[in-house]
Amino acid sequence: MGKSAANRSTSRIARLASAAWIALAPAVLHAEDASDDGAPRQIVVTASRLDLIGVATTSSEGEITRQEIAQRPAYRVGQYLESIPGLAVTSHSGEGKANQYLLRGFNLDHGTDFATWVDGMPVNQRTHAHGQGYTDLNFLLPELIGGIAFTKGAYFASEGDFSAVGTAHLALRDTMPFTISVGAGTVGDRRLFAGGSLALSGGGALLGAVEHFQLDGPWDNPDRLRRINAVLRWSAGTAANGFSLTAMAYDGHWNATTDQPLRAITAGLIGRFGSLDPSDGGRASRYSLSFRFSREIGDCDLEATAFGIRQHLTLWSNFTHFLDNPIRGDQHAQNDGRWIGGGSASLRVPFTGLGAEHALTFGAQARTDVIDVDLASTERRTVFAVDRDNRVDELSLSAYAEHRAKWASWLRTVVGLRIDHFRTTDHDRLSGIVGRQGASLFQPKVSIVLAPWPHTEFTISAGRGFHSNDARAGLEDDGQGGTSLVRPPLLVESNSYEAGLRTNVVPHLTLTATAFQADFASELTYSADAGQTEAGRPSRRRGLEFTAQYRPAPWLEINGNLAFSHARYRDGPLANRFIEDAPGFIGSAGILVDGFGPWSGSLVWRRLGPHPLVDDNSVRSSGYGQVNLALARTIGKRFTLRAEVFNLLGSTSDAADYFYRSRLKGEDPGGIEGLNVHALEPRSLRISLSASL
Repeated sequence: MGKSAANRSTSRIARLASAAWIALAPAVLHAEDASDDGAPRQIVVTASRLDLIGVATTSSEGEITRQEIAQRPAYRVGQYLESIPGLAVTSHSGEGKANQYLLRGFNLDHGTDFATWVDGMPVNQRTHAHGQGYTDLNFLLPELIGGIAFTKGAYFASEGDFSAVGTAHLALRDTMPFTISVGAGTVGDRRLFAGGSLALSGGGALLGAVEHFQLDGPWDNPDRLRRINAVLRWSAGTAANGFSLTAMAYDGHWNATTDQPLRAITAGLIGRFGSLDPSDGGRASRYSLSFRFSREIGDCDLEATAFGIRQHLTLWSNFTHFLDNPIRGDQHAQNDGRWIGGGSASLRVPFTGLGAEHALTFGAQARTDVIDVDLASTERRTVFAVDRDNRVDELSLSAYAEHRAKWASWLRTVVGLRIDHFRTTDHDRLSGIVGRQGASLFQPKVSIVLAPWPHTEFTISAGRGFHSNDARAGLEDDGQGGTSLVRPPLLVESNSYEAGLRTNVVPHLTLTATAFQADFASELTYSADAGQTEAGRPSRRRGLEFTAQYRPAPWLEINGNLAFSHARYRDGPLANRFIEDAPGFIGSAGILVDGFGPWSGSLVWRRLGPHPLVDDNSVRSSGYGQVNLALARTIGKRFTLRAEVFNLLGSTSDAADYFYRSRLKGEDPGGIEGLNVHALEPRSLRISLSASL
């Protein structure tokens, strides 16, 4: 974007923010400060992120409150994670599929190196048909999200596989008023939600919720997404002394417009929202049962979880068109069905000694995946060849210990040690080969927190982390004109370092600044030919992050996040060390209004910066910017009318773009390397009406 274009965009954002303020101001200025009986009116303080001074281990971790989630505009459910500073969530093919995640200069693909948990259940999937760490949040109901706790970096002993870059722990609500909501939008979106909780005579609460959602989108070949979700949750007690038992069910199917060759759009073969293969799409289901338990035993805290998950996904995708099969095309089906089971337990023991306050935490975690995964060649979703077919059993056992100490009012330390052990068995049904692997990894972690004056902390952290690799063997040139099966290392080590500042010395203003470095022994890259992610080159990221949260009034918050990163491979010629799809900048800013009079809402700007698409930086993406708006008004005591406008300024950028070889009909057999793009959704409106009964 040129300087004049950037200035125009900034000016438009400023005018828009002013217009939103003018629209909201009359209701705010005329709101009463006292109730009818003269008593002071209770005003809910807007706070998108909790103040963690005196609690946090690093300057980059935090907690997102229910308030921001409720007010945030989100086109797709995965975008609620964009409330995490520096995280971008986008899509490059189909709304039923897991989103694309980007953080700290990492293109995290569909979830690699970003561990996501919902009510103690892992969402990332190992040895997945469409990407290691695949993270699909379509089973999540926004009304039930109680908050998000997030971390960045490998500094936390309780965090294991996929957590080296970041984590998100989403909590579920135990209670909510009986609510019915209906919604509709301008791109064929329709939604019906009903949910609520009731108190049980023996104590506790029973919560139930259901959702039916459909979306066509702006595509010439409509997505025709149909999604059904249902939740039943029994809970009792408190967070410190209580339990919950939760059953969740999700089923969805959709068409997909994947990233398309730019030359096909330029030549007029398809429009900007068109598809060369309208039979692309998918179907998915997820059923789970999870249990959480907590108990105070004297001064100690005991927590335990258990979960069982049944999940299935089929994706039909055609990215290279007629490159490999000039007659029937290159569409393939990726099938993934699995059972996931596991749990965790931890015990926290506080004590005093050596003139300091201490807390020792001991924990153990276990997870097993029983996976059926295959890759088939298809034509308009009809199978004509099976290319891969594997049965994979994967088991992980983990144990950790963490020591926290407060040595003085100005000094805290956190020291942790974690060990993970993995065992996998891969049965290749086509070749009959059975491969077994095992690996263990020790991970030391340490953080020092200095508080030289009130309301300010400096943090220094270092830690080792990892991600697991796809347990299936990959193909490699054997040097004799053929290929051989090669199994990459099962666990890939990473090392992270971080220094930061967190302060709220200025009243109503919280600031953080963080400098980080993350080294990985190998990058994970997706191979369309193999139908799986493969281990790649070693890499390093360095970066700076800045966040600000200002609350000039109890009902108003202004926040901003700027994240800069420098991503490079650590091997090969200097000219070829740029990491593909690694963004150098992710930024956001927002205005949040809540809890004052009948009005609430938010205005959010986001920017994904330019980034290289090839390792010599000769082809680059320009990224994209977007402004979204949500505005709601309560009507009486029971009704709320809400409007959301997505892509308010009508950006015509691409949400995702890649550089790879494909072949259209009539082109040379070798195909053409070029840009492949997926358009950002155009301006759209979504309106909903909710009634609390």
